[in-house]
Amino acid sequence: MDRKYIELYDDYTHGGCGRREFLSRLGRLAGGAAAASLLLPLLENRYAQAATVATDDPALVTVRGKFKSPDGDVNCYVARPKGTPKRRPAVVVIHENRGLNAHIEDVTRRLAKAGFLAIAPDALTGSGGTPKNEDEARKKIGELAPETALGIYLAAVCNAAKRERSTGKVGCVGFCWGGGMAGRLAANSQELTAAVVFYGMPPDAAEATKIRVPLLLNYAGLDKRINDAVPAFEATLKSNHVRYELHRYADVDHAFHNDTNAARYNADAAKLAWSRTVEFLKRELGN
Repeated sequence: MDRKYIELYDDYTHGGCGRREFLSRLGRLAGGAAAASLLLPLLENRYAQAATVATDDPALVTVRGKFKSPDGDVNCYVARPKGTPKRRPAVVVIHENRGLNAHIEDVTRRLAKAGFLAIAPDALTGSGGTPKNEDEARKKIGELAPETALGIYLAAVCNAAKRERSTGKVGCVGFCWGGGMAGRLAANSQELTAAVVFYGMPPDAAEATKIRVPLLLNYAGLDKRINDAVPAFEATLKSNHVRYELHRYADVDHAFHNDTNAARYNADAAKLAWSRTVEFLKRELGN
């Protein structure tokens, strides 16, 4: 797909324009409304394709629960392997700016298949939960105060460490908006052991200087918006002697790991980044 369509869609999904303007601009770029209507399903996520690990996989236990945060109860989706050992390292899964949807639940099950106790909070619980409409979900994420969001995930890490089936070691994996939150958790959580970032905006300089846990950083080669902020972030990590791995995947776009998006998903890069993620978490959390 021509990158001009992907760049326009990224501008739209990250608040650069509203849906009406996006559709109008897409129509002009594509040469008319009919052509735009053919492109739109390729640009938007298709959650019917989300279950790479079946929701009823017999090797897993999945439940929906709650945990307490400073701003009230937070809904979450939890997945873990059946059987022994009883205790597993925990991983908090941090969703994109679309909330806790079928794709993120599938990622949670993937981590459980890899041997972890995986917990995916819904940061939109306080505003009624993740809506099915993506535009509404993005709007709600945009209205969520950054410190409220951070408080939710700090509480999620604490909850993960104290769960009956947790070893007490907790990592996190975040995507897009959640990748940015993973960086903030690495700077602010006392209980976090390791963090994985997928194409998230780096934390500001004041927070970056507080990071002490090991990081795995996965960035998309064509993702200029994020990549422009990475050199300063990496310089801070180096100056503070933070242990980190940084991988930039050539010729792929932001959200290349999201297999529900036909325009941006890249199977090779996603497979490699995921294998690195699982290996990193197993090494750092002791699985």
